[in-house]
Amino acid sequence: MTETQRFDRRMLDGLVCPETQGRLDYDADKQELVSRNAGLAYPIRDGIPVMLVDEARRLD
Repeated sequence: MTETQRFDRRMLDGLVCPETQGRLDYDADKQELVSRNAGLAYPIRDGIPVMLVDEARRLD
């Protein structure tokens, strides 16, 4: 992954979980934005968060 494709953490200030409208945590290792309240992890692809519930992974 190149530097231009990395997720910009400043985006977290303007993003919320589409399911709960709550806070998201950035998981750099898995390249996901995690909503603990919703139990979902939204993927980040090519540096862009995919904020669709249908694309999110359910947390264990």
